[in-house]
Amino acid sequence: MTYALALPLQEALFQHLSTDPDLTAALNGAVYDALPAGTLPQTYVTLGPEEVRDRSDRSGAGAHHRVEITVHTDTAGFAGAKAIAALICDSLTAVEPVLALSRGRLVGLWFERANASRNTSGGRQIRLRFAARLEDI
Repeated sequence: MTYALALPLQEALFQHLSTDPDLTAALNGAVYDALPAGTLPQTYVTLGPEEVRDRSDRSGAGAHHRVEITVHTDTAGFAGAKAIAALICDSLTAVEPVLALSRGRLVGLWFERANASRNTSGGRQIRLRFAARLEDI
C-alpha cells in the first residue's frame, strides 16, 4: 500500500479540471483545491475528501482512490449545478484522460456516484465521487 500517489492524483485532477475549456467557460475558472479568501462566486467546484485502499500486488505498489468533487451553487434549482456536474463527468470519463501524474500511473478512472442536496441557505450542492486505480512505477 502506498499513499504516496494521493498528492500527484490531486494535482493532476486539479490541473485537468481547471484547464478544461468547457468547464472553465462555464465556471469562469472557479475550480478550487482550497477556497480563496473573500467572496466566492455564485457557482464553483472544489476537490474534496478522498478514501484510499491498498491495491498492491506482486507487480508492485498500488492504490484505489475514491475522490469527491463537489459543485456548489447559491442559485435555486438544480439545473445549473447538474449542468456543471455533467461537464465534470464528461471531462473525466468520456475519453479516459491521460492525467499527467508527477509520480505513478493512472490505470483507470471511473464515475461511481453522485449526491444532489439542498443547503440550508437555499443553494444546491452536488457531490460526485470518482474511483481511480493507481500504480506506483
